[in-house]
Amino acid sequence: MEPPYDELKAEGILKTTVGYAGGKLESPTYKHVSSGKTKHLEVIKIDYDPERISLEKIYDIFWRNIDPYDKGGQFCDRGRHYRAAVFLTNDKQKKAYELSKKKVLEKLGASKDLHVLELEKTNFFEAEDYHQDYYLKNPIRYKFYRYNCGRDDRLDSIWEK
Repeated sequence: MEPPYDELKAEGILKTTVGYAGGKLESPTYKHVSSGKTKHLEVIKIDYDPERISLEKIYDIFWRNIDPYDKGGQFCDRGRHYRAAVFLTNDKQKKAYELSKKKVLEKLGASKDLHVLELEKTNFFEAEDYHQDYYLKNPIRYKFYRYNCGRDDRLDSIWEK
């Protein structure tokens, strides 16, 4: 999820940070979270300038980079810790998210259930350094992962209607 947001740094995205949220364990590691036992999700924290980029645009990017129908993970990443989720901090975020969800339902057709967890803000724990900017540090592996998982084809099949 980092690349589509990082591409908008000139438009108001200040920083993206990969991490873990939603569980009870203090200071979880990838090993803890990937076990599926901590109830944490792998997440991205987005710091942005609201004077330069809207929540609407941030949520639009979110929707277009997930499979909203998949309740078991995302693409070839399977398990509870890979489910799509938003952590909502305040009423402004909640209202913007609800509006974006309504638009998505209209675009995709309200006949299908969307499987995106809507959670209250929780502690965020920064992931290990090797997870940060993974797509920049390991471009060949990252591109292979996207292709091998069918991520781009699946996204095109959902959103390019």
